[in-house]
Amino acid sequence: MLLTLSHKIQLKPNNIQETFFLKACGVSRFTYNWALVEWDRQYKAGLKPSGSLLRKQFNQIRNEQFPWMAETHRDAYSQSFIYIDNAFNRFFKKIAKYPIFKKKGKSKDSFYIANDRFKIKDKKVRIPKLGWVRMTEKLRFDGKINSAIVSRTADKWFISF
Repeated sequence: MLLTLSHKIQLKPNNIQETFFLKACGVSRFTYNWALVEWDRQYKAGLKPSGSLLRKQFNQIRNEQFPWMAETHRDAYSQSFIYIDNAFNRFFKKIAKYPIFKKKGKSKDSFYIANDRFKIKDKKVRIPKLGWVRMTEKLRFDGKINSAIVSRTADKWFISF
């Protein structure tokens, strides 16, 4: 039997790390909104868009049109295409409403990190392009970690494994 556990731990970032987190959340939100607009445009033009096709299009124009995205790691924006794909799949199956824009201050600030991109050592986690960030406690579970999501609730930052 496969058992999936999660562990949410509070982070203690310094000012530079918190700024990086805010940028990564902004990149994630921007990419989701870009994909939503592009999906609408392509769908109205009679095409059949998908998250993977949108990601390929975005990667072709990303460096020249959005050079500021290089400040964060690739996972901050790449997961947004999977989220938009899931949102439209749920909409077309009539499980959810039509996807809407993510707005700063209204939607949850978060970004994704793949399992091969971070390391955990005692009460610290190493985040790509940032370095080691302090956690308030050690990870309680052993086993394979599939991914992590850094999120903000009020003025506190958390990482969920």
